[in-house]
Amino acid sequence: MRQHRRFKSINFILWVSFLAFAAFILILTWVFQITLLRTFLTVQVKDELESFGREIYQTLERMSPQSSQVIDGYILSKENDNRATDIFILNLEDGGKLHPSSEDGQLVTGVASDQFEKVKEKLADSPYGDSVIVQISGSSYVYAAKMAMMTAGSPEVTDVCLYISYSTVLADKTVGNMQLQLVLISLIVIFVALIISGLLSMELTKPISQISRAAKRMATGDYSVDFQAQYSYAEMNALAETLNYAKEEISRADELQKEVLANVTHDLKTPLTMIKAYASMIQEISGDNPEKREKHTQVIIDETDRLTALVNDILKMSKIRSGMDTLKTEEFNLSEFIHTVLERFEFLTETQGYTIVRDIDDELYTRADKDKIEQVVYNLIGNAVNYTGDDKKITVSLHRKNEKIRFSVTDTGKGIPPEECSTIWERYYSSAETHKRPIKGTGLGLSIVKTILVKHGFGFGVDSEVGKGSTFFVDFPDL
Repeated sequence: MRQHRRFKSINFILWVSFLAFAAFILILTWVFQITLLRTFLTVQVKDELESFGREIYQTLERMSPQSSQVIDGYILSKENDNRATDIFILNLEDGGKLHPSSEDGQLVTGVASDQFEKVKEKLADSPYGDSVIVQISGSSYVYAAKMAMMTAGSPEVTDVCLYISYSTVLADKTVGNMQLQLVLISLIVIFVALIISGLLSMELTKPISQISRAAKRMATGDYSVDFQAQYSYAEMNALAETLNYAKEEISRADELQKEVLANVTHDLKTPLTMIKAYASMIQEISGDNPEKREKHTQVIIDETDRLTALVNDILKMSKIRSGMDTLKTEEFNLSEFIHTVLERFEFLTETQGYTIVRDIDDELYTRADKDKIEQVVYNLIGNAVNYTGDDKKITVSLHRKNEKIRFSVTDTGKGIPPEECSTIWERYYSSAETHKRPIKGTGLGLSIVKTILVKHGFGFGVDSEVGKGSTFFVDFPDL
């Protein structure tokens, strides 16, 4: 039982593919926004904070003997330069604010004790000059460095902590705005992708639909269809040219099939009609007349032989074309083989005045299916005998030529018009010339020759000049 499979159209597949590609790009963008961008910003914030803190640390080291007002002024100026930062100098022991100066000396507002303790713990075993960056929360980082500084009103050096708080709230808001914009852009991209992919897929599949409709018309027997059109890409033009060529070949094959059917019907019907008619004549008229009975029975025998030959030729050609009759190649002496086949035509030279000229080199060897090549040689010579001129002369040649062995048969007949040279190899081709032929044929001789030689892969052809005759040739491999 035949299974019916459901296939999706190319239009749909292309549409989905374009959408999938757009979705893939959006997913990559989202991955970049959510993970890579956040990671990049974090690294950038730490690098900038490290550079910013290092600059202040080195400046404060040089300013350490200066007054508190100078140090406070510097700190406030750096805070103005970078609004996202709060800069303090804290007592490393208790976290008391040293700079900027305050009247009460209380803990710095906004620096919780647990945050300071976390920073202090990081700096506990660090030498002077080393710094740490601590992430206090999702949007807050602290740069801290241990240093020695002379406090106001005291000549002693005190361990202090350079504490720089950096807020990423603005950056986070910017990222949030970017993500919101990305959502809107994603919706717009998907909408535009739906439209563009639909239009593009329809445009790409339009020529395929045109060719499909033309192919369906051709399948119904309409060979007037033309696949060629102004397509926008080369592959469709190449496909259209191929289909036009296939259409022409199928059209010729269809015409040939009809012709073959008509000819076979006619050729089978004629001998059967003759057999029936002469059998009736024997029964009704010539039964008691030995002379008439012999004449009538001979006609029946001839027509039977003709019918048998026709059926055998059709069977041979069908077997070869279908691949049922495989080639059985062997190496043999082609020169002796041609002489052997020519012996079957000696009765024509003895009884009907034919002249067969042999121009055959000795000891030429080839490899082929000997039985089938015998059919080729016999049919070509028989064809020359049937169509040679009034001088009844044919020439059979066998020579080396261009690293091949060329076998040729030349007659002196009326020749073949150039427009018919390509069709003489077709089944049931016959010349417009009518005459009595000494070699009885079925109309399949040259077609059988072509089928056998194509199966072998041998070169063959015909050179003909109207009014002077024709030369049929075959190129055999030389061993």
